[in-house]
Amino acid sequence: MSDQQIFNDSYISIVFHEEGQYVHADWIGFQTKQSVMDGCERIIEAMQHFECSRVLNDNTHVEGIWSAAAEWVGSDWFPRLRQAGMLKFAWVYSPSMFSRLSTDKSLRFTYDTTGIEVFENLEEAKQWLAPVSA
Repeated sequence: MSDQQIFNDSYISIVFHEEGQYVHADWIGFQTKQSVMDGCERIIEAMQHFECSRVLNDNTHVEGIWSAAAEWVGSDWFPRLRQAGMLKFAWVYSPSMFSRLSTDKSLRFTYDTTGIEVFENLEEAKQWLAPVSA
């Protein structure tokens, strides 16, 4: 099984991880409200295209603050993501304290955080996201 590149730009790379059956969004560098909104819409499109319910939202490579998008992420995008079928959302913190604060702010605007977990590292997030073996 192989990963399928869905979208790649200077601010985000989105891959469908076939073995794990999840969309992996790797955010890169400094984010603006517009880049966050554009990237988030691409994540929903990828989920719908591959009919998957799990997202690995990797902020490991994010720098700086992006809190201008926090309310939109929490109050607009997450409800639509859930409506699109999201059941598990693993969010990996950035090492940047400002980015971490933006993540936390987004979650404060999120009405229903069921199925959303925040992690310090990528491996823990992948383990949590993995489908349960029968």
